[in-house]
Amino acid sequence: MAPSATDPSPSEDIALLTLRKTLTSETEPLARRFRALFSLKHLACQGSLPAISAIAAAFTSPSALLKHELAYCLGQTKNLAAVPYLKAVLEDRDEDSMCRHEAAEALGAIGDVGSLELLRGLRDRVEEVEVVRETCEIAVARIEWENSEEGKLEKLRRSDFESIDPAPTAPAEQSESIEKLETTLLDTKQPLFLRYRAMFGLRDLASPPDLPTAVPAVHALAKGFSDPSALFRHEIAFVFGQLSHPASIPALSAALADTDEASMVRHEAAEALGSLGEEEGVEETLKRFLNDKEQVVRDSVIVALDMAEFEKGGEVEYALIPEASTA
Repeated sequence: MAPSATDPSPSEDIALLTLRKTLTSETEPLARRFRALFSLKHLACQGSLPAISAIAAAFTSPSALLKHELAYCLGQTKNLAAVPYLKAVLEDRDEDSMCRHEAAEALGAIGDVGSLELLRGLRDRVEEVEVVRETCEIAVARIEWENSEEGKLEKLRRSDFESIDPAPTAPAEQSESIEKLETTLLDTKQPLFLRYRAMFGLRDLASPPDLPTAVPAVHALAKGFSDPSALFRHEIAFVFGQLSHPASIPALSAALADTDEASMVRHEAAEALGSLGEEEGVEETLKRFLNDKEQVVRDSVIVALDMAEFEKGGEVEYALIPEASTA
């Protein structure tokens, strides 16, 4: 029987096993495990089922930061093979809410209609953790949009980003007005899904960074840090990490420094600052929080500082690609 397109070659198999060992080892430095994860994500997005399995194997880790990143990476594969792993995380009420939220978001990214029953149930569960409930709301709306005739026909502004986002960018006819997008972004009476669409619309107006709309769009996004939803604030920080725009540094630094802020927001702010590591003062800011009271913040700072080194070193991709054995 001929190997399928997703079967690794012998050399790829060795590399994949090396990556899996690194990712799942609790004795490996966290930054190195993250690099292994991003290498596995690259393989998984090409359809490698062993890579998806390797990523999921690390859900046994005690690190909430790592597990939340595992869920994100599985969602980006758009592969139905990841769905059972993500559902198991989402359904585990003893799991960290940050990990459960990311699992729900990943199910939305995959767009699996079969996940709707679970997502709707948790969305409507009054006693559910707010961040999980809100994420399920957005995931349901995304899957419904993606599978609707309206969604299939909608013309979207072209984005510079290849990520599968929790919501599509703003419709083309709305995507040129920062003022209109900002109004939707900050309107708490609007559904979260529509506000997220405005968020990603503003993100796209801030890239590339020399666009005349870039700085105004970043400033509009920064106003989202005053939103009552921790989930929403965390997504603002995530978008800033994608943009890596220097104009976001003051808002990100303030979010990280606010010890009363939700840890899921502060951790995302730390990682976003890591993507700006070549900018003056960023590393010094991050190092101030290496001994933070929150584990997920401490871990994020470690990863962010490693990212900062990568940014300064000019490496092609933030990943660990092991050399295959030639023996």
